[in-house]
Amino acid sequence: MVRTKAEAQKCCSPSEKLALPDVAWAEDMAKLTWALAHPARVRIVRLLLNRTSCVCGEIVEEMPLAQSTVSQHLKILKETGLVQGEIDGPRVCYCINEEAMAKLKQLIADL
Repeated sequence: MVRTKAEAQKCCSPSEKLALPDVAWAEDMAKLTWALAHPARVRIVRLLLNRTSCVCGEIVEEMPLAQSTVSQHLKILKETGLVQGEIDGPRVCYCINEEAMAKLKQLIADL
């Protein structure tokens, strides 16, 4: 598609300048959105959002992935803080970290 010079200027010339976000905001946004940068992790988060808690084995049953792969994705979600895990005997119960999820929602809204 060929644009006229006026169309290109309108598209490329913002009517108001937006300030760059501060470094901490950008780092938080990158960290939390990176946690969701894989479809399996998105599905795990979606599953956990619909439950109060979930044992790893239950998550594995819902996913077309090996247990070790699901565990690796859960590890990444835990490291970023979106998911919490509590040891319950030989099992680990996972749930959404409500604070981190609220922060992610606010960061996206502020984008």
